Amino acid sequence: MANFGIWGIIPPVLTIALAFITKDVIISLFLGILSGTLIVAGGNPLTALVQLTDVVAGSLNDGWNIRIFLFCALLGGLVGLLTKTGAAKAFGRWAALRVRSGKASLVMSWVFGLIIFIDDYFNSLAVGTVMRPITDSNGVPRAKLAYILDSTAAPVCIIAPVSSWVVTVMSIVKGSDGFSQLGMSEFEFFLRSIPFNIYALLTLIMVLVVILTNRDFGPMAASNAYHETTGSLYNIAYGEAPGELPDVEGKENARPIDMLFPIIILIIAAVVFFPVTTWMQSVDGVEITTFGEAVRSMSFGAAFTDTDASYALFYSIIFTLVVTFVYYFARRLFSIKEASDAFREGISSMVPALLILAMAWSIGTIITESPADGGLGLANFLSEAVVAGGFPLALVPVIVFTLSALISFSTGTSWGTFAIMIPITMPIVSGLATAKGLPAAGLVNAMLISVSAVLGGSVFGDHASPISDTTILSSTGAACPHLEHVATQTPYALFVAICSLVGFLFGGIFLSVLAAWIVAIALFVVGMIFLPRVYKK
Repeated sequence: MANFGIWGIIPPVLTIALAFITKDVIISLFLGILSGTLIVAGGNPLTALVQLTDVVAGSLNDGWNIRIFLFCALLGGLVGLLTKTGAAKAFGRWAALRVRSGKASLVMSWVFGLIIFIDDYFNSLAVGTVMRPITDSNGVPRAKLAYILDSTAAPVCIIAPVSSWVVTVMSIVKGSDGFSQLGMSEFEFFLRSIPFNIYALLTLIMVLVVILTNRDFGPMAASNAYHETTGSLYNIAYGEAPGELPDVEGKENARPIDMLFPIIILIIAAVVFFPVTTWMQSVDGVEITTFGEAVRSMSFGAAFTDTDASYALFYSIIFTLVVTFVYYFARRLFSIKEASDAFREGISSMVPALLILAMAWSIGTIITESPADGGLGLANFLSEAVVAGGFPLALVPVIVFTLSALISFSTGTSWGTFAIMIPITMPIVSGLATAKGLPAAGLVNAMLISVSAVLGGSVFGDHASPISDTTILSSTGAACPHLEHVATQTPYALFVAICSLVGFLFGGIFLSVLAAWIVAIALFVVGMIFLPRVYKK
């Protein structure tokens, strides 16, 4: 038996339905996994529970998975260290002396949002902490700052080579049916997918255009008008603004560089370890006996893209943590107890994300593995059913973008949506492309644009959802009433999503990222010309 047929659709459908109903992606994923093991176990609940624990444990028994799991946990620890130094305040004081206009303060907020890309939570709170006093002093409405914080959180993390988001996506892609046909590493797949990630990139462009041109529309324009009329930085009609963020623990001798130093080290370490890992693993003791021979055997570019990202990122975070601890102790920013507490709190903050990650791997295993290996073979069934039904490949990106957006918006999380949608999307695309007789390049483009549509739709849902963690943290970071932030941001996010959706439609038709971008940009330009004129509140 190659698959369980239509029964295999129950776990993802149940997960999606429960995500809509409960707004809790962890419970939804757990029950989705349980439903899958119940089917495999023939309805025996005891056997299903045993298989469920085996599947979850097996997902963490995989070398790749456990390194990525530990990378995310340790990244949380690093974020915990960064929040306790007091360096953000020092950086804010330094910047306040140099930024003396509202536009300049917003541009700086946008730039910092691009730089602090290792984690979306840290992005929203750190940039908000640094920039809010500066934007306040320059008379910038807090709704505008909150929009920038939110728009440079998830959209930046999903295209940054070093972030917990990207390693999660790579791990799910790597385990999905159809990936092995692409003939590339999961890291190369990610790098090549960046130009296809229309929603994330267009969101960043949108922020900069709004800042430089002041072409606000909808509730954001109304908030601007309210500020000009009353002088208030937020509209009290939306409720009280969240309280000021508590003072960050740290020493008075903290300096601006103390916040940037660990991030710079992490980036440099990753750039170094990506090729070094490939060279190290190519030493086989037979044809290549030394590290020097390995370096000479392949170019830097080939070593960088062919790396095992789990090793490279794990090495990078360990190296960064060691250097950061030494640096902070030398700077007298921490005692041993303070460092231990900060590190533990940072890891604790990552627990929900780690649970989602572990269950994402588990439901992916249940969905994609064949019955002989304890799975449902859903990928095989869907691929056969869709191909036999003559479903048009060109519409796949639009459909998965829309479905991913709905799931993510309803649950407030991108990660769970990735786990649900990517393992379903990839085998469908692979089957349709093969049935259509596409060459290898066509298959790669179809896969890139379809997976990017999942990523874009998921990030849009997370970006616009009022129950998203990053939406809430952006309100908090900007000290803006949450409902005002949601109301002012939603039209902007929806506008970019519509441009992206149309772009994915044409990208799917022509299997071309250039076609997708031409259409998306054209629609974006027209919208930015007319929306501020016709949609003022």
